[in-house]
Amino acid sequence: MTHAHHRDTSTGLRLADIEAAAKRIEGSILRSPFLRSDALSRLTGAEIYLKYDHLQATGAFKERGAANRIALLSAAERQAGVIAMSAGNHAQAVARHASLAGIAATIVMPKHTPATKVTRTAAWGAKVVLHGETLAEAAAHAHELASRDGLFFLHPYDDLGVMAGQGTMALEMLQDVPDLDMMAIAAGGGGLIAGCATVARALRPDLEIIGVEVENYAAFAKALAGKPIEVGGPTVAEGIAVRDIGQQPLRVLKALDVEVLVVTEHDVEGAIAALVENAKQVAEGAGAVGLAAVLAFPDRFRGKKVGIPICGANIDSRILANTLMRTLLRDGRIMRVVLEMPDRPGMLAEVASRIGARGGNIIEVAHHRLFASPSVQDAQLEVMIEARDAAHGAAIEASLAEVFVLKRL
Repeated sequence: MTHAHHRDTSTGLRLADIEAAAKRIEGSILRSPFLRSDALSRLTGAEIYLKYDHLQATGAFKERGAANRIALLSAAERQAGVIAMSAGNHAQAVARHASLAGIAATIVMPKHTPATKVTRTAAWGAKVVLHGETLAEAAAHAHELASRDGLFFLHPYDDLGVMAGQGTMALEMLQDVPDLDMMAIAAGGGGLIAGCATVARALRPDLEIIGVEVENYAAFAKALAGKPIEVGGPTVAEGIAVRDIGQQPLRVLKALDVEVLVVTEHDVEGAIAALVENAKQVAEGAGAVGLAAVLAFPDRFRGKKVGIPICGANIDSRILANTLMRTLLRDGRIMRVVLEMPDRPGMLAEVASRIGARGGNIIEVAHHRLFASPSVQDAQLEVMIEARDAAHGAAIEASLAEVFVLKRL
């Protein structure tokens, strides 16, 4: 650790590159706030500082790297134009900063990219090409177009200029809160974590820097442990669902001895909900994994000053709504109870009064007379109830069980 400043030359990325990037992109990106969250600090037992990088114009940190890399293009490259492959935040970042620089941009996206992402990217003035079933197929097509039309291929993370731009985030964090103990930062392709680690090791060799991946895509964790990389499956953190991690970022993480923690889907969903409820901030899955790590490994962070970027907020409203509801169900703040009851007048009132007397709130009621009941004399009632917490919910259930037969779902 003590020799970090001697070793960082081996990674190809230096603090000086990141400081130069910060000057280069000043004015074209937001120098986002870095604020202590009282509510999250109380919740986690750590002192949590949030970097509000989701407030960038395109809703994610990716603009830093795109702005820096575009500013570094030669006159001939600017003339030819740029091409990028992305289904997400990199697409909008390249489109916006190419447009600001007066450069033509082509973005290749997989065929099934959500319509909103396509229209937003086109709205920044980029030409959008939909090609391929997967990111890998889209990437191959982008490389073909690049060589055919002589376009500059702007990689989302495996590029020193992009990595330097992303690292400006850590530079700002340490300017605002110089005595941070730790940073917990999303690791997808690795551009952000590599850039931030370079800054942290150079300025604060004792600062603990932790990358975070989601379990279905733990490519860095596996690579650093020398295991074969097998990834895949659904994840709410699609922004870091990366199979082909950057080779240059990987070199940086190895050289600087960065640890990568792996969190579950539940952890990420819980972190999205915690940011909404406690910090009043909307984050996409990939933007919430830093907090997910603190929630999943509380002992590692307790009592420390932890810097966490909210890297992006581009989450589909329906997915956000479902995530919040799933979290409420999991926390026992919403529960579904199925009751069997004699089919006679006054029974529904008895259920309602028992729930109401204990301060429960009835959200939904379904009364099945004909179908679900084992006997023609019985009815089955399905009630969705809102409670303060799991203990409150259990008390409501116990009250109902005094009179009715409860069926477990």
